[in-house]
Amino acid sequence: MQINPELLEKIVTEVLAEMEAGARAGEVSSTVSASTVATSSVATSTVAEEPAGLLLQEKGAASRGSDPKEIVLAVTPAFGTTFKTTIVKIPHSAVLRQVFAGAEEEGLHVRAIRVYHTADVAFMAHHAARISGSGIGIGILSRGTAVIHQRDLNPLSNLELFPQSPVIDLPTFRAIGKNAAKYAKGETPTPVPTKNDPMARPRYQGLAALLHNKEAAFQERSKAPQELSVSFE
Repeated sequence: MQINPELLEKIVTEVLAEMEAGARAGEVSSTVSASTVATSSVATSTVAEEPAGLLLQEKGAASRGSDPKEIVLAVTPAFGTTFKTTIVKIPHSAVLRQVFAGAEEEGLHVRAIRVYHTADVAFMAHHAARISGSGIGIGILSRGTAVIHQRDLNPLSNLELFPQSPVIDLPTFRAIGKNAAKYAKGETPTPVPTKNDPMARPRYQGLAALLHNKEAAFQERSKAPQELSVSFE
């Protein structure tokens, strides 16, 4: 992805201005949405280029599971809806396919939920782990940041963290599903290898901040996590 430096600077300036103004989440959303359409070909193209293929339907409040062969995967309200690809344009449909496939290779299955009360991937994954029958949960933000968590850990601790969303590719998402399943079976897998691109932070920091602000604007702190049915078309 090529990012225009002038555009990136403009996005960062916009985000910082919003933070300084202390705008409410909803106000941030509308402001960012309008300015994004007007000024950011990067963000708009991210949505426009997403092929069809994923249907996420809410089925009511997510409950605590008892199946030791399940892993609970938590996504945000914007995942697969407002945003349909990661920060490097990997379709969310492909992300879920790979995570599901990785878990299935180990004989486990994934139950998906949508979390409204937080956009912090650590707390999302921890909540998923708490209601998972196996005690293992995964959290994935729309831009691709991911965490594997365990029920009895502190929310800010985790089993594995994947903070650099620009370097997370499909094989990594599959490996995340696979390792989560191994933890659920009581194994101690080798952590998923992560790539390190020293240029990823300067290249994507501004865009990541913009996406985070927009994703956080969809929070509803009083709304309970919802069970999702996942269909691949």
